[in-house]
Amino acid sequence: MGFAHDYADAIMHRGRVPMEPVDFVPDWADRPRDAKFYPGTETLPLPEPEPGSGQGVFTLPLLSGMLRDSYGLTGRRLGVQANTDLAALPHYTHANWSRGTASGGGLYPVGVYWVAGPGGPLLPGVYHYAPHQHGLRRLLTGEVGAEVRGALGAGLPDSGKYCQYLVLSVKYWQNAFKYNNFSFHAVSMDVGTVLQTWRLWARERGLRIAPALWFDEERLARLLGVVPHEEGIFAVVPLEWEGAAPALRPSAPVAPAPAVRHRDAERSRTVLTFETAGRIHAATLGRAEDRPVPGALDAAAAGPPAGGAPVPLPPAAPPVRGVTAALRARRSSFGRFDATRAVATDRLAAVLADCAAASVGSEAEGPDGARLTALYVFVNHVEGVEPGAYAYDPDGHALRLVVPGPPGPFLQRNYFLSNYNLEQAGAVLVPTVRTAAVLDAVGDRGYRLVGATVGAVAQTFYTTAAAHDLGAGVALGFDNISYAEELGLTGTDEAALLIMLLGHERPRPADFRHEIA
Repeated sequence: MGFAHDYADAIMHRGRVPMEPVDFVPDWADRPRDAKFYPGTETLPLPEPEPGSGQGVFTLPLLSGMLRDSYGLTGRRLGVQANTDLAALPHYTHANWSRGTASGGGLYPVGVYWVAGPGGPLLPGVYHYAPHQHGLRRLLTGEVGAEVRGALGAGLPDSGKYCQYLVLSVKYWQNAFKYNNFSFHAVSMDVGTVLQTWRLWARERGLRIAPALWFDEERLARLLGVVPHEEGIFAVVPLEWEGAAPALRPSAPVAPAPAVRHRDAERSRTVLTFETAGRIHAATLGRAEDRPVPGALDAAAAGPPAGGAPVPLPPAAPPVRGVTAALRARRSSFGRFDATRAVATDRLAAVLADCAAASVGSEAEGPDGARLTALYVFVNHVEGVEPGAYAYDPDGHALRLVVPGPPGPFLQRNYFLSNYNLEQAGAVLVPTVRTAAVLDAVGDRGYRLVGATVGAVAQTFYTTAAAHDLGAGVALGFDNISYAEELGLTGTDEAALLIMLLGHERPRPADFRHEIA
């Protein structure tokens, strides 16, 4: 049993046994930048996105659109709400920018690199996406795709046909300055939100996003010029490109290996390290030879739904806006839910169905792989559904009662923060994963898959809620063990890792529109 089991247990119990350091206070005056900064590099502006589908292949305008609609800055948040950062928002140095992708604490620590190969629109090399400028910083010039293919290994299907790759990394300090040892759990979910935004965006345009999570992480860290214990490499996304040239087969490392020489300039004067976060990073380092065999995750599949007789749900309501518009409309509803307006059952049905179908789509899961998540829903104010806690049956598209009665007092009693009144939400969804079973099936690297999977569910939740003109919020600040006890999960390996609030917002909110893209 690896360290990931211990870390997962600490995460589940942190509401009752605080994680070290218990007296930690973030130094907001010395916080890091919201994105990596490479001084002395050239920034190439990305073109305006092009409408329409991609005919199954990416182009530069399509890539530009996907990056802008996921991690690019699209507007400024100035609405009056109940989060703790409200007083600082009018000050430009503390501005909160809207993005299509959700991020824990609004910190956005994921870095996006493009390893561009032959046949593309730019000189081959390594580029870093600059979200504030919506541009690409050139870090290295030269064909280095063989390094990526070598890191992926020969066991990845069709690995030899790709020349263009997106690589997702996390500079841990961008999150750890606030969340210390909890940060690894949070950033693994952030990777999932990015991947799922791309998958939703690409699917609408006939494109495919199939990330790889198992590869030689240290080889890619060397290529990108990052310090392995300071920045983790979480995913590689091969892109099918318009008119791409045939790629070379994976090759063994050569000496000297190509590597980015530019270094990120850290703004913080003091950078701290946290022992537990460092240990879980080391425990989950990836190697291509550890890639799970097909079917390995079957043993970790979500079990049949619990509860009583099924309560059938109506067919899902059609969305009122598409994916791109929903990503622009997505926001957290901090303190703005309105219990006087019940959620329509067909809208709840749409959100549940989409969340149940969400996955990372990695090589470990496969297109017909086992469903890793189960869904529970605490119903407060939903048309035609009695208040109570239910398990969602995705195959029967029905709810099964687990605990009868209004759940509002339980929900609020077990929430740590003051930015939501959970009883005012129409419903609170809870995704669970059999975390220990995943780790037993695929090893400690599976912890990153667990986090990314839950992040994918959260991003789907936000996007579908916005597509149906509903308010939404996702939170981590709750007592996980109390939820397990309430839902009858004690003694099982199902872990409740998020709560997701759904409902109507109060009409005529105090807000300020400031779209910039």
